[in-house]
Amino acid sequence: MSIRKRLYYLLALIFVVIMAGSTGYYIIFDGEPRFLDCVYMTVVSLTTVGYGEVIAVTGNDTAQIFTMVLITFGMGVILYGISSLTALFLEGELSGFLRKKRMAKQIDKLDDHYIVCGGGETGSGVISELCKNNETTVLIETDAERIERCKAICDLLFIHADATEDEKLIEAGIQRAAGIVISLSSDKDNLYVTMTARMLNPGLRIISRMSNPQLQPKLIKAGADAVVCPNAIGALRMASEMIRPTAVDFLDHMLRSGKGNLRIHELRVSQNSKFNQKEIRECGLKERYDLLVLGAKDNDNDIVFNPSPTRLLATGTTLIVMGAVEEIARAKDAF
Repeated sequence: MSIRKRLYYLLALIFVVIMAGSTGYYIIFDGEPRFLDCVYMTVVSLTTVGYGEVIAVTGNDTAQIFTMVLITFGMGVILYGISSLTALFLEGELSGFLRKKRMAKQIDKLDDHYIVCGGGETGSGVISELCKNNETTVLIETDAERIERCKAICDLLFIHADATEDEKLIEAGIQRAAGIVISLSSDKDNLYVTMTARMLNPGLRIISRMSNPQLQPKLIKAGADAVVCPNAIGALRMASEMIRPTAVDFLDHMLRSGKGNLRIHELRVSQNSKFNQKEIRECGLKERYDLLVLGAKDNDNDIVFNPSPTRLLATGTTLIVMGAVEEIARAKDAF
């Protein structure tokens, strides 16, 4: 039974017993006492407080017998209800339920956030990088220990549930999200969640994990914008360590150093951007934000490395830049 159902059940049980006792007294005395006095008499009797008889029970055989039956059976119900409610508080179940409700309200307010399905080795790494880039992230994970490990990375919103359930994706705000990373252990689950996510939000950016490279065409067809195979990435990393160790060391230092927050990111020119129809040098990326422009990509998908400062920016142009996370965030707002 869920926490909410248990709480409602216990409160209803206590209410029914008190109302039954109060109604009994009211009927026995033909409605002469106030109903509030009947309620008071019932509560005093069941809690064995013993403040005295508000209603003249002594001398009325029917009332005395009813009171004895009420105390004998009703007290057990009241004690059970109160002890169970106390246990909910002491064991933290109720507070956990309330925290879950508050978190659900926070998630309902999110917009353009990111969802990560699966908090394993891959998922936790994704969460770490998203947090370092100040991106709002919601984790969906079934394993409580993995959730705790991911929560240790940053102040994380999460849903303790199965990501393959459509309603949990909706709870995570998938219809308002900017993107979703699907890093479940099963390729079949990744394929299913990819297809579901695309159906729920056609404009969503979907990145899916795969173990079997042969599944890449299916994942792309199901709606994934990009597919990542950790084994293939690991192989490329090992080869890079062999032939370009200094370059790899630079990238590692940039991405993993605890002292700095240097990142390679992208800035997309929107239609209403003040930099639309301006040259790169007019944006002042170096002077205002201390950003280094590495490349540019237009709508024709051709990437130009080290673009000319006189290159004209247009709607949809994406600049690839390197710099501090905070400065990149400022530049993104401007673009």
